[in-house]
Amino acid sequence: MNTKCNSNTNDVKRRGHHAFTLVELLLVLSILALLAGIVLPKFVGQGEKAKVKAAVAQLDAFKTALNLFEVENGHYPKGKNGLTDLMVKPHDASADWHKYLDTDALPLDPWQHQYVYVCPGRHNTDSYDLSSAGPDGQLGNEDDINNWTSK
Repeated sequence: MNTKCNSNTNDVKRRGHHAFTLVELLLVLSILALLAGIVLPKFVGQGEKAKVKAAVAQLDAFKTALNLFEVENGHYPKGKNGLTDLMVKPHDASADWHKYLDTDALPLDPWQHQYVYVCPGRHNTDSYDLSSAGPDGQLGNEDDINNWTSK
């Protein structure tokens, strides 16, 4: 009986607990850092690109609604608050006016800013200008998304 206890003790000693050395841990961490350095830059900025695509899609949805409004009413909504006319009947709308946007509040751009609508437009003088200030929230610079330049 005593020999069994000794043999179990010897098995534990033979199997032993092996730990990673500091060099092995540093090697693994170096490999992980190298992989992160290769992979992460490919994903950085993808969220911003997705937001730009979402803003372009929203401008297209507004364009469709605005063009339908123009066909049925003979003009685009006037002024800076013309997008509201797509949801609330303006005083100069035709008798068969209906909601052109299926929402109760104007959508914000992906950066949570209001879209800017001007009719008649400064760039599209025969229709309207519609834009998002883009990621920086400032109108008039290169990150703006609008209906008069192509992105």
